[in-house]
Amino acid sequence: MASLTRDDSGESNSSDRHGTQEIERVGSSAASLSTLVNSVPPLYKWGAGLALIAVVLVASLAIWGPGMEYPTTISTSQIPTTGGATITLEKTIRQQTGAWIDSAVGWVTVTGAWLFDSISTAVTYALKYIEDFLKWVPWPALVLAMTMLAFAMGRWALATFTTIALLYIGFMDLWQNTIDTIALMVVAVAVAMAIGLPLGVWGARSRIADNLMRPILDGMQTMPSFVYLLPGILFFGLGKPAGIFATIIYAVPPVIRLTNLGIRQVSPETVEAARSFGASPMQVLTKVQIPMALPTIMAGINQTTMMALAMVTIASMVAAGGLGDNVLRALQKNESGNGAIAGLAIVFLAIVIDRMTQSAARSRQQSMGIG
Repeated sequence: MASLTRDDSGESNSSDRHGTQEIERVGSSAASLSTLVNSVPPLYKWGAGLALIAVVLVASLAIWGPGMEYPTTISTSQIPTTGGATITLEKTIRQQTGAWIDSAVGWVTVTGAWLFDSISTAVTYALKYIEDFLKWVPWPALVLAMTMLAFAMGRWALATFTTIALLYIGFMDLWQNTIDTIALMVVAVAVAMAIGLPLGVWGARSRIADNLMRPILDGMQTMPSFVYLLPGILFFGLGKPAGIFATIIYAVPPVIRLTNLGIRQVSPETVEAARSFGASPMQVLTKVQIPMALPTIMAGINQTTMMALAMVTIASMVAAGGLGDNVLRALQKNESGNGAIAGLAIVFLAIVIDRMTQSAARSRQQSMGIG
């Protein structure tokens, strides 16, 4: 009986050795194949790819001939007319896909009407309060306040430029439209930060969330800005809420990305030191990671603000108002002078906001001893 057990054990060990050897042989073969492929000169790889393309091209020309078109037709139908002739109607893939999208958007618009109406009301009230306050403040007081703020952030050069920019806007009779633009920006940037900062933190702390958000953000940052106006019109109609919605979607990616990046760049040794002293995950985030990542986060807020200003100007096409209205009317009436005046006001406003946010980020870096 013992001999049988030893024989079985010997056979089992032998089979295990054979299996291990087989696995090693397969792995060695795969490694050799990978080494062989990597050792092929890049010129030969390109040559093989071009040869394959040439073969497919010649085969396609031989089978279907030149000028082959994509098969876009799903079905055709014959409709008789009164004269005895028939009309051929074709249903294409694009038409069917467009019908499906129209149906889905219609369902969302009807089902979520209460939500869109609530958002529109909240945005309208927020804009009204900001606009009323800025219009209530006398313009000399507002110019002086902005000049003092610019001086506190960037010394005399920025303060002087801010004064000149605001006086130019006022004397060119663009003050009210500038206030409308600033109100739109304030609401859009505030909502974008409220959405982007938590998403950036989530992406920094979760690899799964980061992998999910990255392709979405890539797509959002590659789409033309005019595309964002379409969902705003569909859900909110013409007006300022549609412009705010488009601006938020267009401007939110930078603050998400740079918040994520800033937290990930915090030194692991610093985080580990905080944990070793008994800090909870929330304390590590709020007292270590976010403060140290604040310069990068401020850069994200700066980029979001600049993109919001660009989109708010374009949003005049959906009746959002602001300085974009002046540019749009100048384009429609071919008034190059008025267009240049309004465009220069937008440039001045963008420079002032950009320099102020950059100065705030630079001050934070200096206070932390960075840079």
